Amino acid sequence: MAENGEDAARARPGLRLASEAPGEGPPVGAVDEADLPRDRNQAILEAAKQVGAVLKRGGHLFALAGSVAVHAHGGSGNLQHDVDFCVRPEDAGPVAATLRDAGLTVYSPPEDWLIKATCFGQDVDVIFELAHRPVSEEMLRRAEELPVESVRMPVLAPTDLLTGLIAAFSEHHCDFGAVLPIARALREKVDWEQVRRDCGDAPMPAAFFFLLERLNVIPAARPARGRETP
Repeated sequence: MAENGEDAARARPGLRLASEAPGEGPPVGAVDEADLPRDRNQAILEAAKQVGAVLKRGGHLFALAGSVAVHAHGGSGNLQHDVDFCVRPEDAGPVAATLRDAGLTVYSPPEDWLIKATCFGQDVDVIFELAHRPVSEEMLRRAEELPVESVRMPVLAPTDLLTGLIAAFSEHHCDFGAVLPIARALREKVDWEQVRRDCGDAPMPAAFFFLLERLNVIPAARPARGRETP
């Protein structure tokens, strides 16, 4: 049954700060919006730091993804509308329990490839499929530990970041403009031959690779063996 009014306010769980271990001090309580950073980018970074610290403290295998991961690798500081983390499908339940224990609101959306949480007023997506492929332990082991401001955490490797973004292109989702600046920013850190192999012959990724080649972001694809022109 839905709650409202004062009952809902009392029932809303608080978030333990990253510096607090379980049992040390009371939860922060409902976040006062006046105490949040005025800048949206900074608010997203604060949410990423807090959730990353909670997952580290819980001993989970995970990696930061999305625009905050791009920022951690040296890309744009103009962050998107939420925070993304990757976990294995079998870890989604334990991760959700850890986040709830830390005082976050966690729920399952209609999409069956992620769970969602809210931290400091920001949306947090915990993803266990990227471009219709389960997040693997190998992918998470390839993550690089990098600082997100003052908190170090595993961050999805640039090659895996770009593979996930480009492989997701389809007739219904094909926003080249959002991914192009990321490809430009991280191009020297990405194994583009691996990204091509992982994306296969799908037409929308192929069109994006063609665009990157024409803009001199990446070199042209090497001819397949047996197809070299004389």
